[in-house]
Amino acid sequence: MSDRFAGHASRLAGLATRLLGWPPHWFWRTTPREFASIFATHDDPSQGMSRAELDRLLKEDHNG
Repeated sequence: MSDRFAGHASRLAGLATRLLGWPPHWFWRTTPREFASIFATHDDPSQGMSRAELDRLLKEDHNG
């Protein structure tokens, strides 16, 4: 791991803890794309997640 990557990753992990209330292992299990999508703005609400998709993810999380 390069010093440059380590520094950025540490700052982002701290950000996730402070702003999102995540424990460190949640940050480290999240892909960069997933993490970035949390902070992305979506001007078109039709591009959001369907209720069925949300229910599927909640079920996976509960059973996981």
